[in-house]
Amino acid sequence: MIQIGINSVLFKDFDFATAAQHIKLCGFDGVEISAIKGMCEHLELDRWREQAAEIKQIAADHRLKLLSMEVAELSETRLPLAFEAAAELGIPVVNVGPGGKSDVEEDLLFTIEKLGRMSKLAGEYGVTLCVKAHVGGSIYNTPTSLIAIEAIAAPSFGIDMDPSHIYRAGENPEAALPAVISRVRHIHIRDCSGRQAGPGTIDKQACGRGDIDLIGYCKVLTDNGYEGPVCLEVIGANGHSLAQVSIVAAESYGYLNAVLRSFGAR
Repeated sequence: MIQIGINSVLFKDFDFATAAQHIKLCGFDGVEISAIKGMCEHLELDRWREQAAEIKQIAADHRLKLLSMEVAELSETRLPLAFEAAAELGIPVVNVGPGGKSDVEEDLLFTIEKLGRMSKLAGEYGVTLCVKAHVGGSIYNTPTSLIAIEAIAAPSFGIDMDPSHIYRAGENPEAALPAVISRVRHIHIRDCSGRQAGPGTIDKQACGRGDIDLIGYCKVLTDNGYEGPVCLEVIGANGHSLAQVSIVAAESYGYLNAVLRSFGAR
């Protein structure tokens, strides 16, 4: 069965205990803890040992699974800390973006080489390192994702398939997903209106409010037997009230739960 989680970055203006309380009230099975330097650090990698016991207790108190961690930056200094923390906290997946620039071959090759080395290190900790195609990055669409898949054989490397980035790269995610599904180990999910560079305001990112065929996308997931996490990731929540971010979270959970239940995946 698919587990529905949420990246804690939506609750960036609130501490992790407050985030976890409201994430559970919204119905989610678990949380992807944000360790994104400069954006949202509910987990501070430089002091993760000081936080580990508290994070475990908060998750246990609210009966939330720690489904994944987002580091975002493909950093050779931060990722070893992330893998150590993930192993201690029982987090199976660490997510990063690719870095680099689109359609620059040197950037793509550099990114793939680094992903290969970092995924081998992740494997030593029993963790999977996932990268997602990212608008503007060296890996930004299905063809560049496939180049990475073909180059990195390590079982501890996977794809985090975010339909909003694929949609904004000019593809239809439900049609693109089958090409990479064999290596998909994590899903970031949100909606968006239009194919512009950014996903829009937080309300436009709520699942079901935008233009992406998320029902078709979820059907492809379930038809292919995907059983990993599906985690809502909504960015740009600066200055929003707890009520505003909770509404986006709850609406998206209800949408995803209903869709996945209709396909027998919940």
